[in-house]
Amino acid sequence: SRGVPVFQNFNWQVAPGETWSIVGASGGGKTTLLYLIAGLRRATSGTIRVGQTIIQRPRPETGLILQDYGLLPWATVWDNVALGLRVRRFYGPDGKHAPRAEPIPSRKQARQMVEQWLRRLNIYDQRNKFPGAISGGQRQRTAIARTLALNPDLLLMDEPFSSLDAPTREDLQNLILQLQAEMTLTSVIVTHAIEEAAILGRKILVLHDPPNTEAVIVPNPEAGTPGYRSSRTFLEICNELRLLLGLRV
Repeated sequence: SRGVPVFQNFNWQVAPGETWSIVGASGGGKTTLLYLIAGLRRATSGTIRVGQTIIQRPRPETGLILQDYGLLPWATVWDNVALGLRVRRFYGPDGKHAPRAEPIPSRKQARQMVEQWLRRLNIYDQRNKFPGAISGGQRQRTAIARTLALNPDLLLMDEPFSSLDAPTREDLQNLILQLQAEMTLTSVIVTHAIEEAAILGRKILVLHDPPNTEAVIVPNPEAGTPGYRSSRTFLEICNELRLLLGLRV
């Protein structure tokens, strides 16, 4: 309700290389927390830190993947993936808009990076098409490629697969697990789906109706291991999450 803070005396820490899911009922603060970390919203009290940086605005080393893809409809798949690199070249390493004081990729290097991620995510053959001419799964792969081309050290995802059909959703979940293993990314995914939280997060943060005053954490170390989806542990984690959320098992 109005005047009730979403978080109050709330403390939560994520170590480098960890993979987290955030799950909870609608209005519990999942997306708010993600946007605070991303620097898209500012906390009215307290402090958000990533490493030694106090977050007061978007941090260039943080990648954000959204549910609605965030693609430019008038740009091709190639141009959408290249967009972040072009923006980075435009601003330059001025300490305000650009990331670490390191050389900005040349145009040739940027093209190589775009092609690398298009091929890695199996959308190279779609590179000259516009977003409206490809499937929802391919649009989300395009959004993922655009983000990873910028080499983030922190990857945030806001319900990225909720609008996709079940086979496509499972395919992209497996892709994220592969990328997490390959890149040792620190990642946080917000989801309303209990099963997805259990599949993608080796640690799961459970949020409740505001105010959230403590971090309720469910360890899930077997997430991402072969056969986990059909394991007894997976079912037990899902049931534990349902109980924490007040749902019937």
